[in-house]
Amino acid sequence: MLSYIIRRLLGVIPVMLVVGIFVFSLLHLAPGDPAAIIAGDNATPENIAKIRTSLGLDRPLLEQFTTWGMATLRGDLGVSMFSNIPVTTLIQQRMGPTISLAITTLIVAVTIAVTLGVLAAWKAGSLLDRAVMGLAVTGFSVPVFVVGYILVYYVSLQWRWLPVQGYKELSEGFWPWLRHLILPSFALGLAYVALIARITRASMLEVLAEDYIRTATAKGVSTVPMLLRHALKNAAVPIITVIGIGVALLISGVVITESVFNIPGIGRLVVDAIARSDYPIIQGSMIVFAAVYVLINLAIDISYCFFDPRIRYS
Repeated sequence: MLSYIIRRLLGVIPVMLVVGIFVFSLLHLAPGDPAAIIAGDNATPENIAKIRTSLGLDRPLLEQFTTWGMATLRGDLGVSMFSNIPVTTLIQQRMGPTISLAITTLIVAVTIAVTLGVLAAWKAGSLLDRAVMGLAVTGFSVPVFVVGYILVYYVSLQWRWLPVQGYKELSEGFWPWLRHLILPSFALGLAYVALIARITRASMLEVLAEDYIRTATAKGVSTVPMLLRHALKNAAVPIITVIGIGVALLISGVVITESVFNIPGIGRLVVDAIARSDYPIIQGSMIVFAAVYVLINLAIDISYCFFDPRIRYS
């Protein structure tokens, strides 16, 4: 098991190196000159040249990448071009709302999706099964912002059950914090629910057809223990895999969801940075998102050992 974990940890290095190269290239492949953007429309060539020198854009690409990569490893993600505030500080200030939204979305989506997937597999071919699969297709087809605006129109504006937008810190009370996260969590989690529910159903159907499930049923094992203890546990590896893959969907959806519901998180920070062409913020945010995605998938890879001991020796 230790060698399996070490191999997975070593596999993170080339992945993050590729991500770093891509993120670094963003500054140089994007249209326009960052120095000219900072200098403004009325800047002289001399002013632009000074800014390029201060940013290190006049040095060779390899030297720029090495300097940037070493600084990133130290946790230095650069300084915002417009506010002159370190990107690390800006991300830390916006991290709370994004983490809150991600955690509530994961809890809501995984709980609903796994439950629906297990029920659909248990009642395969029934009206419930067809309804769950219909929901899965619909949920995966409708964009996040469309779901968000529909929820805002009906739940907030028409029925006035929940706030339209905004965010409350957990320190201001649990219920105010939760009330502002319910709608964005459901809007962001719908596609996630659809993805996990379909894989859960398919994996459960495969396990429910195994001989040991029929044996457990013949011995009189009741439905709930049979579904949860025997079937779901053995169907967990594909489900956990798709949960990890769906984190990418979750990260991309955070950017849109935070904009729709006016949540001051990292996603909203990225949108504002794109509008102003603030490349250090865009680069830093992408590195953080990529690192989170890689680490979550690493944790999921390691968790396979506990659900399927055979993987430890693979």
